[in-house]
Amino acid sequence: MSAVNNISIEAIIFDCEGVIVDTETLWDKGQEEFLRRRGFVYDRSRIKHLLTGTSIYDGVRVMQREYGFSGDVETQAEERIEIVRELFATEVEFIPGFKEFFLRANPVYKTSIATAMPSELLHLVDGRLHLSELFLGQIFTLEDVNFRAKPEPDLFLYAAKAIGIFPDRCLVIEDAPHGIEAAKRAGMKSIGLVTTYDRTLLASSGADWIADSFPSIAALLWGNTVYSP
Repeated sequence: MSAVNNISIEAIIFDCEGVIVDTETLWDKGQEEFLRRRGFVYDRSRIKHLLTGTSIYDGVRVMQREYGFSGDVETQAEERIEIVRELFATEVEFIPGFKEFFLRANPVYKTSIATAMPSELLHLVDGRLHLSELFLGQIFTLEDVNFRAKPEPDLFLYAAKAIGIFPDRCLVIEDAPHGIEAAKRAGMKSIGLVTTYDRTLLASSGADWIADSFPSIAALLWGNTVYSP
């Protein structure tokens, strides 16, 4: 086991949902309603990990496959966005501890966001929490990589290139198995943040370290405490 500060890290790439902003409960509400309209019950434990980190369209395909319904994917994706739009505009907040951690990390590392969040929802979150100001515009989405969603590594590799840091000098903070796998495939180290999934699932996905909170990540970077899978 080794502490992150023993490894040459020059940049931190943050996933957004479940890492910076607390949107996962809002997506759960939205998915519950989307499936209710079709006569199904949202089984979070069965399909949540299949949805997190995917595009809005791929998420519809996952639910169609898992629940056995059909329909135009684009139309149903628009319906999903409509369901959650108001929730994002009025209820989204920072993950506890993120702001304090970021203010300490930002002077030390290059920072960016790499997120699968649909752009129109990201715009709503940005309007409420001013992410563009915090990250000086270094926010990258699936639109930048032709919608090649995690676990494909494209988005993380794009972010690294955009901020001018080699992938092996980047640390990814993720909350989802698909994101952890994408970071690994990009050749980056990763910390699995236990906000959405339990530590066992994040560890089995390949996370290099596991943290229960941002204070735990701070300990990994600047302290002596090691949180390892």
